[in-house]
Amino acid sequence: MKKLQLASLTLAALLLAGCGASAPSTAESAPEAVSTVETAPAATEAPAPAAALPDGVYTAKFNTDSSMFHANEAVDGMGTLTVENGTMTFHVSLQSQKIVNLYPGMAADAPAHESDWLQPTVDTVTYSDGTSDEVYGFDIPVAAVDTDFQLAILGTKGTWYDHTVSISDAEPAAEDAAAAAVETPADGSYTCAVTLEGGSGRATVESPAALTVADGVMTATIVWSSPNYDYMLIDGEKYLPVNTDGNSTFEIPVAALDTALAVTADTVAMSTPHEIDYTLTFDSATLAAAE
Repeated sequence: MKKLQLASLTLAALLLAGCGASAPSTAESAPEAVSTVETAPAATEAPAPAAALPDGVYTAKFNTDSSMFHANEAVDGMGTLTVENGTMTFHVSLQSQKIVNLYPGMAADAPAHESDWLQPTVDTVTYSDGTSDEVYGFDIPVAAVDTDFQLAILGTKGTWYDHTVSISDAEPAAEDAAAAAVETPADGSYTCAVTLEGGSGRATVESPAALTVADGVMTATIVWSSPNYDYMLIDGEKYLPVNTDGNSTFEIPVAALDTALAVTADTVAMSTPHEIDYTLTFDSATLAAAE
């Protein structure tokens, strides 16, 4: 009997010891959690649009994503890009009068922005066989050349469609190229009549003036009717006389012929120095090789 009691007590002690043992913690027993959230790649800034071209008139190619929407065949896929004060506008003659409006943006936004619809012009195009036709043309604002942008079109059936277009291969127009040739003569030495305006009207400059062209840059020699000019300012740059005796003489840059060049000349003829604003205009019709 005593042996039976002793065995029962031993069994009870073993059971109590088993129940009191600490179970491994969840944190210790569970495998480490692995994050399933993907880290988004760092955003990269879109490249800035190309700067506007210098002011002037260019021919350029009109690129579209549709064979149904393109420049008229008579203009060989080209149009006229005009840049004025850094703002670019592209004029293109289309293939017919079936596209009645354009919208610079997405088709879904066009109905709510009717004031921004581009209105057509009536252009006359002449084909290679000598026949002519009247088609619609449009003046399209352009933020940057060689860059895709959205342009929605509205047809005669009243439905807007999205298109992606771009303007590329801009080249100075023939008339601008000819004008540039006049503005910048070939390297050499010339004389050119110059007209002075501004001030009190009492000062004059010698005309014709000597004009030198080197590496496409024009420099004029300006001889004043007074020895009292001690410097000239042109586009914020100061120019000093190139002589010490006689009337004040300066060598100054000339950006273009037949265009008024704004200059400021400082005179010490008065009790205190005075800066006086003038313009100088060089007449290309009088340009002649120096003897």
